[in-house]
Amino acid sequence: MYNILQAWAFFYLFSSFSADIPWASCKNSWNTESCVEFGQKNVSSNWTASANATTPATEFWERRVLGISQGIEEIGSLRWELVLCLLLAWILCYFCVWKGVRSTGKVVYFTATFPYVMLVVLLVRGLTLPGAMDGLAFYLYPDPTRLVDPHVWMDAGAQVLFSFGICQGSLTALGSYNQFNNDCYKDTFVLCLINGGSSFVAGFAIFSVLGFMSYEQGLPISEVAASGPGLAFIAYPRAVAMMPLPQLWAICFFIMVILLGADTQFVSLECLMTSVTDMFPTVFRRAYRRELLLLCLCSVCFFLGLLLVTEGGLYFLQLFDHYVCSGNNLLLLSVCQSIAIGWVYGADRLYDNIEDMIGYRPGPLMKICWLYVTPIVCMSTFIFSLVKYKPLKFNKTYIYPTWAYALGWFLGLLCVLLVPLWVVFKVTQMKGTVWQVCVKEILIS
Repeated sequence: MYNILQAWAFFYLFSSFSADIPWASCKNSWNTESCVEFGQKNVSSNWTASANATTPATEFWERRVLGISQGIEEIGSLRWELVLCLLLAWILCYFCVWKGVRSTGKVVYFTATFPYVMLVVLLVRGLTLPGAMDGLAFYLYPDPTRLVDPHVWMDAGAQVLFSFGICQGSLTALGSYNQFNNDCYKDTFVLCLINGGSSFVAGFAIFSVLGFMSYEQGLPISEVAASGPGLAFIAYPRAVAMMPLPQLWAICFFIMVILLGADTQFVSLECLMTSVTDMFPTVFRRAYRRELLLLCLCSVCFFLGLLLVTEGGLYFLQLFDHYVCSGNNLLLLSVCQSIAIGWVYGADRLYDNIEDMIGYRPGPLMKICWLYVTPIVCMSTFIFSLVKYKPLKFNKTYIYPTWAYALGWFLGLLCVLLVPLWVVFKVTQMKGTVWQVCVKEILIS
C-alpha cells in the first residue's frame, strides 16, 4: 500500500521538474470548464457561483494522475505512467532490503533522517507565509466539544497503533537483531518521545501552510484542510503552487513523502523476510536464496498492486485501507497480544526475561497495562467501533455496491481470524483433550 503512495509521489516529483507547475492553472488539456483558479487574497466569484467548481490541483489529481472512473465497477485501463512509478518504487524497495538487515539499517540512516531535514525546511518556509499564525492557532487550540466525541478517541487510538507500528510485527522482527543486553525498556520510551515529537512538529509544518491557504483563498481552515491522500496530493500541492519558487518546494515535499513511504515499506518487507527466514532457516539462510525469495515477493506485490493503478484503483485502495488496514483490526490484534503476553505466557515470566537482558526489573506499570489496561481499553474501543459502524463512502457521496462491502469484510476478517485459527490448530496438535491442554498450560504458567 505504501508503494502506491510512493508511485503517486514519484509522479508528482517528476511533474515538478517543469517551467510551470501543472496543477497551478486551468490551461492544461485535462482541465474542464468547471476548473477555477484562485487569485491573490480572494476567491474567484465563479467559485462561489458554481457548486461544481473544482480547483486545478483537484483536477490534476483526479483527471491527470488517477484518471478516476465513476465507480468501483469501472476498473478501466492501467495508468501506465503510474505503473512505471510503481515499478520504480518496488525496485527501490528491493535494493534497500536485498542484503538483509545490515544493508537496511544503513539505508535507514538516510531515509529516516533526511525527511527531518525536509520537514525543518518546510516548517521554516511555512512559518514565514502570511496567515501561518492562524493555522497554528487552529492546530494548537482544540475544540473542547470534540473531546467528548468517542469517535475522536477511537481515531486517536488507531493512529497511535499505526504510528508506532504496534501489532504489525516490524518492531518484533527488527528488535530480534539487537544485542541480548540491549536496553529495550529504555528504547520504548525513546521511541515514544521521538515519534510523538515528530508528529507534533510535522503538525506545525502542515497547519502553517493550511493557514496560508486559508489566507489566500478567504476560506475557513476547516474547509481548505483535507484528510487522507487529499492532504498530500491536493491540499499541499495547491499551497505549494501559491508560493514563490513552487518547483523547489514541491520537489522538497515529494522527496520527503517518497522517503517516508520507502522507509515504512521496506521495514515491513524486512519483517516478512525475517519471519520466513526464521521459519525455514535451512532453506533461506544462504544469501542467493534469500535474494531470490525477496525478488519473488516484490514481483508478486508489484503485480497485485497493478489493480490499484487502474482508473478504478483508488476505490479498491480505499476499500482495502478501510477494512484491512483499519484500526479495528489492530485493536483486536492488540487485545490478543496483550492476553498472550500477560495471561498465557505470563507477565511475571516476561519481567524475568527483561531483567535477564537489561539487568534490572521494570516498574509495575507495564504489568498492569499488559494484564488489564490495554486489553480493556482496546476491546472497549473495538466494540464501540462495531456499534457505531457506518458503511464506507467514497468522497462522502459514492456508495459502494454490496459485493464491494462483502469483499472488504472478507479481507479484513481474513487477516484477523488467522490468529484464533492458528491457536485452534496448535491446540489440536497437542496430546489430550482441549481441557487437559488448557489446564496443563495454566499449571506451567
